[in-house]
Amino acid sequence: MIGEMSKEHPPQDSLHVPVLLEATLDLLAPIQGENYLDLTAGYGGHARRFLQATTNFSDSVLVDRDDFAIAKLSEFEQQGVRLMHTDFVTAAQALVEEGQQFSIVLIDLGVSSPQLDMGERGFSFKNNGPLDMRMDRRQDVSAETLVNTASTDELASIIVKYGEEPYGLAKRIAEAIAANRPFKDTQTLADCIKQHHRGKWTKVHPATRTFQALRIAVNQELRQVEEVLPFLPRLLKAGGRVGIISFHSLEDRLVKQYFTEQRDAGFEAELQILTKKPLDGATYDVHNPRSRSAKLRAAVKK
Repeated sequence: MIGEMSKEHPPQDSLHVPVLLEATLDLLAPIQGENYLDLTAGYGGHARRFLQATTNFSDSVLVDRDDFAIAKLSEFEQQGVRLMHTDFVTAAQALVEEGQQFSIVLIDLGVSSPQLDMGERGFSFKNNGPLDMRMDRRQDVSAETLVNTASTDELASIIVKYGEEPYGLAKRIAEAIAANRPFKDTQTLADCIKQHHRGKWTKVHPATRTFQALRIAVNQELRQVEEVLPFLPRLLKAGGRVGIISFHSLEDRLVKQYFTEQRDAGFEAELQILTKKPLDGATYDVHNPRSRSAKLRAAVKK
């Protein structure tokens, strides 16, 4: 369990500082010889430290659906780690069918810093770029597709469900998008949303929640979370630990619900919950600004 967090901050990958790194290491407690599965390996920040602790490269697996990430992870493949270029549900299902089990499983549900910072990926309006938002650029549907073809009602529903905007505001934003399309770039869309927002705002840009909603819809993020959770007991060895890092309430709610079901299952429970309450980035990773909204939940297989 978490004790006092380390005050040392080892050098991180210049592209992406992994969130809640020390907290995750302390909680999941990797030891030499254990094998590791990272279902959202990204740029390898968590993976590097876990593999340094376990030194078990040949039995470990790193998964990501982003081709930029897979290219970055090739250094691990050269050390014997297996890479899987696919979404984490597809990977989990394949590994279960192979009969693979792991000592440690990690899922970091956040968007990586490079995805946010690279304008050409289209995740953020802070760096103008094409309306893309695809974590897997092999898929057909992008944010541009969704914004320019979905009906007003469909857009409003997405903004309410995934952006958690009030319906009246979501409807107004959806109508503004429909009236001004087609959109090609992130800044033009953000400006349109800002112009028609008409609500009070200070620090958070009026387009933030709509962009979140579009990203979640494009990448089917919540469906991915729902579908991967039941695979976890089958992916873990007895005594194996799983950690899940989420970044907004919609993700965390799904994880919390699944862990609660496990806790309440009594003798039939397959997992024992390690975190009565999630560990939050604002407390356990104060030096990393992108950890502020992060929450870490963990469990161990009985």
